[in-house]
Amino acid sequence: ESKMSAPRQNCLIVLSSAKEGVSAASFIQAFTLTHTTFTVQLATPGGKAVDYVNQDDNSRRWLNDFRTKAFSMPISLDAIEPNRYSALLIPCAPGAISDLANSPQLAIIINNFVAEKKPICAIGLGVSALCCARKDGGDWSLKDYSLTSTSVFELARSVDFANLQIIPEDFIKDNGGTYSCSKPDCVHVVIDQHIITGQNEQSTLTSVQNLILLCNQRQGKK
Repeated sequence: ESKMSAPRQNCLIVLSSAKEGVSAASFIQAFTLTHTTFTVQLATPGGKAVDYVNQDDNSRRWLNDFRTKAFSMPISLDAIEPNRYSALLIPCAPGAISDLANSPQLAIIINNFVAEKKPICAIGLGVSALCCARKDGGDWSLKDYSLTSTSVFELARSVDFANLQIIPEDFIKDNGGTYSCSKPDCVHVVIDQHIITGQNEQSTLTSVQNLILLCNQRQGKK
C-alpha cells in the first residue's frame, strides 16, 4: 500500500530548439512512456519552441493533439532547479549538436545529476547534449563512463555529415569515455551506473524503459 501513496517522481525532458529539431518518433515514445510514470516537464534553451522532425501521419496527429495541452510548452533551461527532478531524459535530436552540446545551463543540470548519481538517459544524437558538462578542472563530467550514441556509420548517411560540429563517437573517445555501438539502425543500449545511452532512434523504447526501472529501484531504496 505504501507503494500506491509514493509521490510521483519528476522527470525532466530536455529538447533541442535548433532548426535541425527533435526526432518525432523518439520524442513520442519517450514522452508516452515517462508520462504514465512521472510528472514530466519539458525544457529547451530559452524556452523556445521545438521542431519535431521526420513526422508521419500518426506522429503528426499525435503531435497536433499534444500541442493543445499545457504541458507541451517547454520552459527555459535556466528556470530549472535540478534538485526537483529524479530523472533526466534527452530524446534523439539532430538539433542537440547545435544548441544543447554547448549549453551552460544544461551543464549545470547534468553536473547536478552526475554528482547525485541520479538517472540520466540520452538517445542517439541526443547524447551529444551530454558533451556540455565539464568539471571545474575542465575534464568532461562523464569521462570514465561507457556510452553509445549514433555511430559514425549512421551519421555518414546524412547530408550534413561534413558540417557537424561534434561527432559524438569521437567526442566520447577523445574525452575519456568508452564508446560502443552495434550495426546501423539496430537496438543498442548501454547502462553504466546511472547513465543510460541509446545508439539511435530505434533504441528509444529500451532506453526509456531502463530509465524508469532505475528510478523505481532508486525510489525503492529510499
